[in-house]
Amino acid sequence: MTYKRRALKGVLWSVSIWGLSNIYIEIALAQPGRYDNRHMGRWMMDHWGMGGFGMIFMVLLWALIIAAFVLLIRWLFRLVDRKAGSNAGESSKATGILNERYARGEINRDEFETMKKDILK
Repeated sequence: MTYKRRALKGVLWSVSIWGLSNIYIEIALAQPGRYDNRHMGRWMMDHWGMGGFGMIFMVLLWALIIAAFVLLIRWLFRLVDRKAGSNAGESSKATGILNERYARGEINRDEFETMKKDILK
């Protein structure tokens, strides 16, 4: 695993942990009774609100937000893995072509070794 790939994965994990912790903090701060009769907290709809439906919709909303966040992180990790895999595939393809040229006798052993070192760098 290259340094850049490890650094990018570390950044992705840090951002994902930070995002999930912010979601949990926002939920904790949105609990009723925290307003101390200010900011129209409990009196927003004269204690009626949306009842049980509001709670169900809020749970569904947070489930969708968390699912979207998880899917975004998974997509980013797959993107990083795909980029790392494409570089490895190109070098193995080039090595295969080089082996074929050496086997046909188009290049000698010294040229083969120097080209192989260049490819694997």
